[in-house]
Amino acid sequence: NKVVRVMNKPVSVLFVCMGNICRSPLAEGVFLHHVQSAGLTHAIVVDSAGTHFYHAGEPPDPRSQWIAREKGLDISHQR
Repeated sequence: NKVVRVMNKPVSVLFVCMGNICRSPLAEGVFLHHVQSAGLTHAIVVDSAGTHFYHAGEPPDPRSQWIAREKGLDISHQR
């Protein structure tokens, strides 16, 4: 597989939801897992964000963390 790079910089992927405590952190965690499994951390930067400032600095919702743990992923460090 060929990794697309723009001007010799890593490709950035941003997952966005309203508060960045449920959907986007979970999507970030899943996608990052696949990036790491493929050995592409040098080529792809993954992050998540919210459109509202309601939960700035908070960890992902406990339900999202639970779903991630059920799949063997730890997203508890995300903020």
